[in-house]
Amino acid sequence: MRNWVVLTVGSVAAVFSFATTVLAQDSTNRVDAKTDWSVFVEDNPTECWIVSAPKSAVNTRDDKVVAVNRGNILLFVSFRPGTDVLGELSFTGGYPFNEGTTVNMTIGSASFELFVDGEWAWPASADEDSKIITSLKRGAAATLTGVSSRGTKTEDTFSLLGFTAALEEAQKRCSGGQ
Repeated sequence: MRNWVVLTVGSVAAVFSFATTVLAQDSTNRVDAKTDWSVFVEDNPTECWIVSAPKSAVNTRDDKVVAVNRGNILLFVSFRPGTDVLGELSFTGGYPFNEGTTVNMTIGSASFELFVDGEWAWPASADEDSKIITSLKRGAAATLTGVSSRGTKTEDTFSLLGFTAALEEAQKRCSGGQ
């Protein structure tokens, strides 16, 4: 597990929880929107992130679609220049993931595995973040498939319309000495 991820999960979860509320209404820290992606900036310490909610979410048990209660389902890319985090991908599925499983992310023909910790999933390394972000820039949609602690399989599909523009905006706002 990436040590810096463990140290920031609490603060990131709080910020992202706030971000979901902001998606539905204006806020002082939402600085831009690029089609299906929103750009947020926080000061002290400086953090920038882009976030999107899925366009579709399908929940199944025993190959049958089921209704389930899930919290916020969000895909992020974050920048925290004070801690040298310059493009960290994260996903929250809105439920605790089944321990010992991974979340599979597909973008076109590319496939990636994200490790899970509670309700969150991340790539295993900064190099993997970079590979995934490159695929996200080229793709039209990203699908994340996971298994809840209750055994429900979830498949969440995110539009990538506006991803590259939002990413560039967040990078610009969190680069160079901020």
